[in-house]
Amino acid sequence: MPVIQITMSQGRTVEQKRELVKVLTRETARILNAKEDGVRVLIYEVSKENWGNAGVLGLDM
Repeated sequence: MPVIQITMSQGRTVEQKRELVKVLTRETARILNAKEDGVRVLIYEVSKENWGNAGVLGLDM
């Protein structure tokens, strides 16, 4: 069973996440010749205060 883990900053809509899960599930099943009901997608959202890039906190970007 494929498990896809996505970590991204907060702020996407439910519709965006719904489409992401749908497309990732469909394409993963197609590429791996697996059943869609065996594909799991986990989304981890991180607030901008809990990540940084190039020494700058996400809140300050």
